[in-house]
Amino acid sequence: MILDIKKAEKEFLKYVKNFDETESKINLKKQHSIRVMNISNQIAKTIFKDEKQIELASLIGLLHDIARFEQYTKYKTFNDLESFDHGDYGVEILKKDNYIRKFIKTDKYDNIILKAIENHNKFQIEKGLTEEELAYSKLIRDADKLDIFYEACTLFYKDQKYKIENSKISKYIEKDFKEKKIIKREKGKRIDGIDNVLSTIAFVFDLNYKESFKILKKEDYINKIFNQFDFKFDETKEKVKELKKLTSDYIEEKIHNE
Repeated sequence: MILDIKKAEKEFLKYVKNFDETESKINLKKQHSIRVMNISNQIAKTIFKDEKQIELASLIGLLHDIARFEQYTKYKTFNDLESFDHGDYGVEILKKDNYIRKFIKTDKYDNIILKAIENHNKFQIEKGLTEEELAYSKLIRDADKLDIFYEACTLFYKDQKYKIENSKISKYIEKDFKEKKIIKREKGKRIDGIDNVLSTIAFVFDLNYKESFKILKKEDYINKIFNQFDFKFDETKEKVKELKKLTSDYIEEKIHNE
């Protein structure tokens, strides 16, 4: 055993107490972090045989969004383009005064932990990582996205429903989606309406592990996200139907062909 994950979780919750937990967005990120820890553990059990590796994946899941609390407190947003890169800043928090030692006693795995956190939110994983750094970076990206899908079913679009149902799909969004690409968010380029929903669902095309696709299918996240809306335009309905099938076929392919 390289760490006590329960002790690490208590330390994490202690850290969160530095912020206003009555603020719904702070509580949201606390709950997200715990869920991602558990999802990371679930995926890791299908990839790694060593309990140490599974514990490490769980810890990375717990800490991946540690910068979000300060980000929201300072800027009242989770938008990195309007504040700071929360992956990079999370690394800074853990490095400062060797704070990472509060969560794991040995420094043997620091590079893996920090590289995974640094890369969890990037458009693409950086080049030149070691095999282990890459494996954990892929894993945390998967676990994070799976919980984003969960939140998309329950939280994200409640105040945007009318706008989404009365919107049409932009050509460039449709093109990227059909090419099975994740959709890049850029400063000054707002993504609204159904485009915003599709930009979330396109995270499917950045998942890495078979277990992630199995979880996605079991929880039926894609259908649950789409089924929240009653699209008003026939054109949007038809395109959504097509993209929904494309996504479903892609998930099945990843489950059965790898």
